[in-house]
Amino acid sequence: MEISPDALVLWQWGPVKLNATILFTWLVMAILVIGSWLITRNIKSTVAMSRGQNMLEVIVGGVMDQIREISQQDPRPYLAFVGSLFLFIVVSNVLSIVPGFQPPTGSLSTTTALALCVLLAVPIFGIWQQGLLGYLKQYIQPTPIMLPFNIIGELSRTLALAVRLFGNVMSGGLIAAILLSIVPLFFPIIMQMLGLLTGIIQAYIFAVLAMVYIASATRAHSGRDDETSGEQSADG
Repeated sequence: MEISPDALVLWQWGPVKLNATILFTWLVMAILVIGSWLITRNIKSTVAMSRGQNMLEVIVGGVMDQIREISQQDPRPYLAFVGSLFLFIVVSNVLSIVPGFQPPTGSLSTTTALALCVLLAVPIFGIWQQGLLGYLKQYIQPTPIMLPFNIIGELSRTLALAVRLFGNVMSGGLIAAILLSIVPLFFPIIMQMLGLLTGIIQAYIFAVLAMVYIASATRAHSGRDDETSGEQSADG
């Protein structure tokens, strides 16, 4: 029983290894890219649209609504990043019901990579919204003494993102495998369905937390804009 897909080496040539994590990550990426192309190649603005386009619009609309609710900002600048995170994790976790498929999100290396993407996205969006000095000032608020603690907080929440997703996906697959060896009939199927639901919830939580972190880096700028608009309205 393999705890992580990293341990399953499918091909090796010297120091170069192809393990299950890399293979299934490429597979999920291919599914997303090809699926997006197939759905959007004949996209229509009329009522008579395909089921794929209808499903895609529901997903995009739902993600935009969640971003708008969390950040209180225009969701379009963040849609591509947050939506890609959500879809990658959802597809990875949902495909775990396919025999032989090991979700790459069950690998700590994959979840760490996703968390590092969030770690890099937070300052990028923050600097884009507030400017370099405006963003860096947050690290010394309310006093410069808080600088090391704010930096530690940035790193620790990245670690928490990676470990949370890895732990939930890995433990779900491990429990299902144990139950399958003990009670090999109906109970593992129920656990598999619960694991599928948990995987979707974990994708939602990861995307929401990513947006919360981004919003915390950009909301100060948005708040100042709102105050400026309010003052201009009052003067008018």
